[in-house]
Amino acid sequence: MDLSVPRRDFGPVTVFFGEKNGKYPDGNQLLVRGGDTIAVFDSPLVANRIGAEFDEADLCILGHVHEDHITGLHRIPGAAVHAHEADIDAVRSWDGLARHYGYGEQALLQMKAKVEADFHFHPRPDAQAYRDGASWDLGGGVTVQAIHMPGHTSGHCVLLIEPVGVAFIGDIDLSGFGPYYGDGTSSLAQFRQTLKRVADVPASVWVTSHHRGAVTERSEFLSALSAFAAKIDQRSQTLLERLATEPKSLDELVRQRLLYPVDYQELWVDFVERRTIAQHLDELLTEGRIERLEGERFLKRS
Repeated sequence: MDLSVPRRDFGPVTVFFGEKNGKYPDGNQLLVRGGDTIAVFDSPLVANRIGAEFDEADLCILGHVHEDHITGLHRIPGAAVHAHEADIDAVRSWDGLARHYGYGEQALLQMKAKVEADFHFHPRPDAQAYRDGASWDLGGGVTVQAIHMPGHTSGHCVLLIEPVGVAFIGDIDLSGFGPYYGDGTSSLAQFRQTLKRVADVPASVWVTSHHRGAVTERSEFLSALSAFAAKIDQRSQTLLERLATEPKSLDELVRQRLLYPVDYQELWVDFVERRTIAQHLDELLTEGRIERLEGERFLKRS
């Protein structure tokens, strides 16, 4: 066990904090001790530094599937792995994960090498699918319930631990970056609905996969959630400003970047920018705030 891994306990729940409070590419690891079952939620890079406490897990419940949430699965080959039915293919095989991303062929080739080298990707064809409302009895009165909260991925779920009221809210991560809905199965519309619903989860502690860590005051959670959700409308407003004086194509908007600095380079950046901006344009078109001109160019309505 790496004794330098910071941790915090909430009754039967331990939160192990990854590097920089779980900043990507790391994350925060939850471990839940029931009367007869030890469950872990996801398995970020920090899982590889925890040691026996993680390695003895009987069950891994994935709140969603991305490369940074399955990096410790190779350490628990005997544990049962569960993922929401909309994300299950992404943990069962590389082909499923590739469809999940939705990137172009060349980017996927590079991404496969990256997730294998940097994230210890080992497919789990034995993974079992769960549905919204699924529950697990860990013994000793400790239970886990899955609450489907899509948008980040189509199968993203909040995992609620009772009776302690700890909610693992995953990549509703309350970060300054804001909501991420740039992959093949992501959805801006669904994320908007999720952000309206997540405040109603009956929790007293909210744990994020990244950045924020553990929040124990409801007022702090609601304030962070409001700022996080506001990023969506800020992005729409940025696009409206860029389309206010002259029409632009999707390609031109992608080159200007909406999410990342123009000099930031990663395998997924162009696809994620395109997917994100396209969803905002569709929303703005539906709302009548922009119009589509000849040549697939867009202009703000006056």
